[in-house]
Amino acid sequence: MSSPTLSEVTSCLAGYDPDALPVRDAQRIISQFIEPVGGVEDVALLSALGRVLAADIISPISVPAHDNSAMDGYALRGTELDAHGPTTLSVVGTVYAGRPSDTVPGPGQCIRIMTGGVMPAGCDSVIPQEHVAAITEHSITIAPGSIGIGENRRFAGEDLMAGSAALKSGKIIRPADLGLLASLGIGQVRVRRRLRVAFFSTGDELRSLGEPLDAGCVYDSNRYTLFGMLTRLGCEIIDMGIVRDEPQALEAALRDACACADAIVTSGGVSVGAADYTRDIMAKMGDVTFWKIGMRPGRPLAFGRVAANGHTAFLFGLPGNPVAVMVSFYFFARAALLRMMGAEAPLLLVKARAAAPIRKKPGRTEYQRAILALGEDGQQQVHITGSQGSGILRSMSEANCMVVLHDEQGNVAAGDMVDIMLFDGLV
Repeated sequence: MSSPTLSEVTSCLAGYDPDALPVRDAQRIISQFIEPVGGVEDVALLSALGRVLAADIISPISVPAHDNSAMDGYALRGTELDAHGPTTLSVVGTVYAGRPSDTVPGPGQCIRIMTGGVMPAGCDSVIPQEHVAAITEHSITIAPGSIGIGENRRFAGEDLMAGSAALKSGKIIRPADLGLLASLGIGQVRVRRRLRVAFFSTGDELRSLGEPLDAGCVYDSNRYTLFGMLTRLGCEIIDMGIVRDEPQALEAALRDACACADAIVTSGGVSVGAADYTRDIMAKMGDVTFWKIGMRPGRPLAFGRVAANGHTAFLFGLPGNPVAVMVSFYFFARAALLRMMGAEAPLLLVKARAAAPIRKKPGRTEYQRAILALGEDGQQQVHITGSQGSGILRSMSEANCMVVLHDEQGNVAAGDMVDIMLFDGLV
């Protein structure tokens, strides 16, 4: 079955208008058009951090393998504890972690046990050492009500049972996952191959670091923010530098990128300026649409699939303003690239209280840079960083979150709850 065209995808959207497209509709179109790439490889566990699992991990063992103690203390039978007076038990042995004991305590007896030690046969409870009322060389005395039956005992398979799914395919491997896999004795995992993403900036006014800054020119910052965001996603990145505003140069860059990458991310050249040849060249090379999205910052966006010399690549043409590039990447390109990687990691929005009024017109989605902090009352509150111009990259550096004001929202009053996206924890 052939892949759908963009026109087929957009035809299913009621009231589709490329010159006034809501954020949620653009996200839906991209999600339906994007396809995961193939290719898997086996990697050593220490090389698996940040990679995407290509298959479920089935636990070969139960974790823990045996009932064991959750505390340093004494293993005993809970039914022998006197609920109305002290209970004295003889200590008949010691169990260390990793050194099970064959000793089976009889009536009126207990065994000293260390954290992780295998529970002796017949014992169902552990009293922590610090909760014992009196300790002698050969006995302990326990006050009534010190513990309940079954306390401080960890059951075999309590974490994972042999044969159950430890991790699901499509999961991005995190530090805790490395530890979990190691606890199962797994030293090699099957992961998706890294997604190859080519990126470049367009514009005659751009200069690379180290070059003199001529009048009217600016240093190219977009490639560095894109480098950071793509690296955090775990992509194999291909930096193609700066491409001048010349039709031949732009077409050559897109053809080169198409030949070596699964996806292409560009910044600049997707508006309607006289020197923005990118639109025409993108449309010439493939199935590409150009949107004016109801959002701020960032309005122009190109999306689609381009082809050259038998190769195809998904294309994300982002705006040129530095903040608009980052916002567009996070809310459009990021989810699509993760889908191509076979992973799902949706942006999570949480609620926070606005520290001051926020002006907002209904009819478009706004993303405002902000700082989440504790107010004088000890409650979390969020305040805007100041001017929200799409060229003020410093505000993105100062911010630790972004307030998401949805298209139907109007002005926000101080104390109102708003949605925020935290920067920490982004892939």
